[in-house]
Amino acid sequence: MSLLPTNGLEDEPRPEDSASVEPSTGQDSVIAPRRIPHLGHALVFISFTGLLLIVLELVLAAMGRATGSAHGGVTTLLRPKLQITLLAATYLTTLLAAWFFFPQMWQRGFLDGIEWRWATARNQAGKLLALGLLVGMMIQVVARFITPPKTLPIDEFFLTPMDAWLITLFGTVLAPMFEEICFRGFLVPACAIAYDWLSLPRTEQARMRWQTTTTLTPAALIFSAVLTSLIFALLHATQVAHLWNALLVLFTISLLLTWVRLKTGSVAASALVHGAYNGFVFLMVMLQTGGYRHLERMTQ
Repeated sequence: MSLLPTNGLEDEPRPEDSASVEPSTGQDSVIAPRRIPHLGHALVFISFTGLLLIVLELVLAAMGRATGSAHGGVTTLLRPKLQITLLAATYLTTLLAAWFFFPQMWQRGFLDGIEWRWATARNQAGKLLALGLLVGMMIQVVARFITPPKTLPIDEFFLTPMDAWLITLFGTVLAPMFEEICFRGFLVPACAIAYDWLSLPRTEQARMRWQTTTTLTPAALIFSAVLTSLIFALLHATQVAHLWNALLVLFTISLLLTWVRLKTGSVAASALVHGAYNGFVFLMVMLQTGGYRHLERMTQ
């Protein structure tokens, strides 16, 4: 399969996206391209998400105590519908806040800054969706060699058909979109930029060259891909009961998603592959349970 051979982290500098630096010689200003999103931007995005998640959990816990719920407090939050609502509200609120906040810092639109590039993904939608489905099929084969425990934490989202449909919708649309923006939109460029800066020779010439280009080195991209994929796998560790072979699969999937993002220059492209992969996983469960009508078959 052939994807567009462009590197989305190597934009040509544009005047409206750049910062002006006045040289001491009094000559015309030099346009210095901005490297975004850098590590500070990524930390703001992630910190806001975590803080909002904690606040919403506390609010829902207070609501549970106020209504005298039989489940009570934190336990109430483990109920699938509340958990999905909590995550969906966190993701959507974070994206809305980022939509207004980051353009003020970047002097460019949010989607442009993270290189969402929906037009690129739309033009290759067939190939990207096919790739996601193919990865899903391959993982199903690999999963036959993994012996999971009888129950997994994610099984709590398949207690009723309604819960199952809610997690399916969330897992194929909102979760892939948010995770790709977080990992491939923020963390991949941020870690690569940080690596390039830390490995830069401490000379004035090297610093000037670094400030006048947005090109990232292959070593920086490889480092970023590996590091963010480790974080991606560990973030999902509880869902797979911390099985090392399942974590290795997640690590590999993240590397593939990062490759798609870099190859196409589009975060939307990796989001399509991610959504198609998740969709295939849910499709297998639907077939096994007769469209979620016989969820007891999941444990048989």
